[in-house]
Amino acid sequence: MRIAVMGAGAVGGYFGAKLAAAGHDVAFIARGKHLDALRRDGLRVNSPSGNLDIKNALFTADATQAGGADLILFCVKSYDTEAAAERLRPIVGAKTVILSLQNGVDNTDKIARRFEDRRTLAGVVYVGAQVISPGVIEHSTGGSVIFGPRTGGESEATKIVQQALATAAIPCEASAQIQKAQWRKLLWNSPFCAISCLTRATVKDIVESESLAKLAVDCMAEVRQSAQTRDIDLSPDLFEETLKFSQSLGAFKPSMLQDLEAGKPLEYEAFNGIVVKLLSDAGKDAPVNRVFYGALEFLDNKIREEASRSNHAST
Repeated sequence: MRIAVMGAGAVGGYFGAKLAAAGHDVAFIARGKHLDALRRDGLRVNSPSGNLDIKNALFTADATQAGGADLILFCVKSYDTEAAAERLRPIVGAKTVILSLQNGVDNTDKIARRFEDRRTLAGVVYVGAQVISPGVIEHSTGGSVIFGPRTGGESEATKIVQQALATAAIPCEASAQIQKAQWRKLLWNSPFCAISCLTRATVKDIVESESLAKLAVDCMAEVRQSAQTRDIDLSPDLFEETLKFSQSLGAFKPSMLQDLEAGKPLEYEAFNGIVVKLLSDAGKDAPVNRVFYGALEFLDNKIREEASRSNHAST
């Protein structure tokens, strides 16, 4: 199968490497120093389940070079969704399936506005991975995917994706209620990403702190209320389940803390902004997420200003 990975960072790089190692023809679309290293040395994945070295693959910044893709793994950060989707137009054929493996609950809506619903699938990943140096990904835990049509039900596209993932020994589950799975993931991302960024705390630090754990639960309660505005019911029992799951992660750094430390923009709009907006539209307040949003917006602006100064200095 011809597969294109749009955004070959930690998530895209890990799953793309698994698919390439299984014999699929994979094109990795990346940029910057990461792309330079991929072109020079290939993609390296360090993993407790077995290291992977992918050298005979296409590493490119030009999406058009990955033409004729049967499957596109869409793995860019949420704030890049619309621009990246537009770049895909030249390589999306009549039968191309697009699987979003992004965090957040509304990215597939943005993708589907450009392409047909029947070819756009939403996915939720459970994987501990990070880019530790250009061209090198460290995989620590997990690696499963839940996916399905963004509007629910089943489709022929679901079967195509399930078959591809199965050939690469990627644990996967097709879901007819993928939106609920996305909201359950947001129940974790919304508090843990924000708290880790604002306090520089690992997941272990958060769950072992009485005050931070309570703050996480208060944030989850707002996520639950915002999900209800989309007719998604998240049981309060999931709060304790989420904390117990987090205990198993140890000193893991959530993706947004990794981005902060790497000087990259933050996904606070997708994790906290969506909660504030939906509850505001419903005439309700989201005090915890509103504070998170404001503080993270400040940090994000500083990151972008620093990046802009660096770019001007290098030109």
